[in-house]
Amino acid sequence: MLAAELAGRARPLVSRAGPRVMVTGLGNYGLRGTRHSVGMAVLDRLARQLAVAEGWRVDRRCCADVALAAAHGLELVLLKPRRLMNLNGLSVASAAEIYNLHPEDIYLVHDDLDKALGKVAIKLGGSARGHNGVRSCISALHSNEMTRLRVGIGRPEGEVTVSSYVLAPFSAGERERLEQVLTQAATFLLEYILRRRAPTGEPGDRG
Repeated sequence: MLAAELAGRARPLVSRAGPRVMVTGLGNYGLRGTRHSVGMAVLDRLARQLAVAEGWRVDRRCCADVALAAAHGLELVLLKPRRLMNLNGLSVASAAEIYNLHPEDIYLVHDDLDKALGKVAIKLGGSARGHNGVRSCISALHSNEMTRLRVGIGRPEGEVTVSSYVLAPFSAGERERLEQVLTQAATFLLEYILRRRAPTGEPGDRG
């Protein structure tokens, strides 16, 4: 499997010209481990798959944690904003300028209430669908062309409000499934990106 190969093939980014994308995990930086910040958990898993889990550093220019990697000829900027969800877009826009990226080069990973835990889906641009982090990115980048990976967290049951549900940690039962969900989401997104963005002729390019 492609993702399995990457553990040995991925390497830290070196300074060179080539295709580049940015993958951003949306969330509340101070509330890691909550349902609303599952996008950041996916980024941590993606960094592990790309063998740069120890490469996170604080980039004060964009107020974010950044890890740089390369796989199959494609450079990847991994970004976790050090801001609250509704301000994530400020970090994304600053990083896009620093790394010379356009909205179509940016992938946003975020939670989705309308999908059950374990379900992931790609959304190609469009509206924020009520997600404050995505709305912030659209506003800061003046574009809605960013591709999104929507990671299902399900909806609250009973009288639990949406805000308290998304800001709460995953339940014990959900945490039993979460490891598999994070791996599934990271693998799905990485293979999607490499199929479409890896240079022609590279092993990761499937047309």
